[in-house]
Amino acid sequence: MVTVRGKAKPEKIIMGIDPGTNLMGYAILRMKGNKAEMLAFGVIQLKKYESHYLRLGKIHERVTSIIDSYHPDEVAIEAPFYGKNVQSMLKLGRAQGVAICAAIQRDIPISEYEPKRIKMAITGNGAASKEQVAAMLQRMLNISDEIMHIQLDATDALAAAYCHFIQMGKPEQTGKKTTWKEYVEKLERENKIKK
Repeated sequence: MVTVRGKAKPEKIIMGIDPGTNLMGYAILRMKGNKAEMLAFGVIQLKKYESHYLRLGKIHERVTSIIDSYHPDEVAIEAPFYGKNVQSMLKLGRAQGVAICAAIQRDIPISEYEPKRIKMAITGNGAASKEQVAAMLQRMLNISDEIMHIQLDATDALAAAYCHFIQMGKPEQTGKKTTWKEYVEKLERENKIKK
């Protein structure tokens, strides 16, 4: 328990998942009152397994292992986006389903968020790039450059967890508070300097 202004507020652990059949991103976010802190994030490498069914088994095994290590109270998962390739959508949906199954087996509540909603929650722009989302998360959670140089699938999972955190109440950022407009203006200034 964390005490905030005389009242005890529970500490919560949120696990974020970005489903994939080649790489699956995961992130662990700790919520203390209205502050969030990243505990871990990374990717589950699945490319080395030729069989799609073997990949699904590894997803279940690794997600269950991460759940057992961090004991999340809730799971936030990115919903698959709709594409033209039906086979890819089917495989992605299966990967998501297996990850959800691992959480269900541990009685963990699951929330699903569309990619556009996650991007909007993090950057204020539903069409933001993965790099823009990662940069905003780095600022909001005060994450060092060395740590952020992991696959973007990991930051997508962190974005899903942070989006869920935002939905739970008004967050207090631990990093430098910056609006999306200020961030874009800063990038433009830096690009002019590089030229």
